[in-house]
Amino acid sequence: MAQVNQPLHTPKNDMPQDGWIDRFAPASVRPYLKLARLDRPIGTWLLLLPCWWATAMAANGAPDILMMVWFAIGAIIMRGAGCVVNDLADRNFDGRVERTATRPLPSGQVNVWQAMVFLGVLLLIGLLVLVQFRIEAIIVGICSLPLVITYPFMKRITYWPQAVLGLTFNWGALVGWAAVTGDVAPAAIVMYVAGFFWTLGYDTIYAHQDKEDDRKIGLKSLALRLGDATPQWVMGFYCVTTALLAISGGLAGMHWVYFPLLAVACLHLVWQVRTVQIDNAANCLKRFKSNRDFGLLVLAAIVIAGLAR
Repeated sequence: MAQVNQPLHTPKNDMPQDGWIDRFAPASVRPYLKLARLDRPIGTWLLLLPCWWATAMAANGAPDILMMVWFAIGAIIMRGAGCVVNDLADRNFDGRVERTATRPLPSGQVNVWQAMVFLGVLLLIGLLVLVQFRIEAIIVGICSLPLVITYPFMKRITYWPQAVLGLTFNWGALVGWAAVTGDVAPAAIVMYVAGFFWTLGYDTIYAHQDKEDDRKIGLKSLALRLGDATPQWVMGFYCVTTALLAISGGLAGMHWVYFPLLAVACLHLVWQVRTVQIDNAANCLKRFKSNRDFGLLVLAAIVIAGLAR
C-alpha cells in the first residue's frame, strides 16, 4: 500500500484545507462533506444547469421556482453520491496522484464501508427528492443510475470517458422536461445532446490537469487522446453545443430573443478555447469552472425568452 499512496509528482492538491468545512463543520463530519465535494460546488452547477434549462424551456412563461429548488437540492445530493462512487472506484489510483491523494478515501480519513453507508444515505435522500416530481420524471430519473455507477470505470477502458460523463451529467435535461410536461419532447432530447457535447468540451479541458499522472498509471482520457489538438476539438464540441441549443429552442417555439442571447453565451465558449493553455493546470481549472457562467447565460436566455412569449 505504500507504493499506492506515493504521489507521482507534486501539483497542488484539490482538497481545500481552509474552506467553510474546516472552519465551521464538526471534525467528525468533515471527511464526509469533503467526500461529497460540498466545498467544491462547480460539479453541482454543471449537473444542475441542464435541469434548470429544461425546466425553464418547457414552462409556459416563468419556470416553477419550487421545482427549481427541488432540482438544486437533488443536484447537490446526487453530485455528492456520484463523487462517492467515483472515489470508491478510484481510491487506489487517487493515492498515486498528488492532486487527489488527500481525498478522504485514499488518505484513510474514511474507509470503504463508511463510504458505502454514506452513499446509501445520499441515494435515499436523492430518492426522497425525486419523488417530489411526477411519475414520468421519477421513471426518467431512475434510468440514469446505470450511467452514474459505470462512469468511474470508463477511464480504464476507453479514451472517451468524457462521453459517458456527458451522458450522465446532462440527464437532468430529460428529467426536468418530464417534470414539467410529463413527457420527453424532441426539444428536450436535442438539449440533452447539446449538453453531451458541452461536457465533452469542458471535461476534456479539466482532464489536462491529470494527463501526465493518467499516462503513468494507465488511465485514459480525451486529454491524452487529443493532445495538442485539444483546442480545435473543443471548439468543434462547443460549436455543436451552441447549434443544438439553438435547434432545441426552435423546436420548443422560443421567442426570437432567445437566439441572440444564446449567441452572447457562445462568446464565452469562444473565450475559453482562445485562452486555454492545456499545459497549465491552473489555467485549465479556471476555464473549466467558468462553464458555470456559460450555463447561467444560457439559462438567462431561456428565462427571458420564456417571459417574452
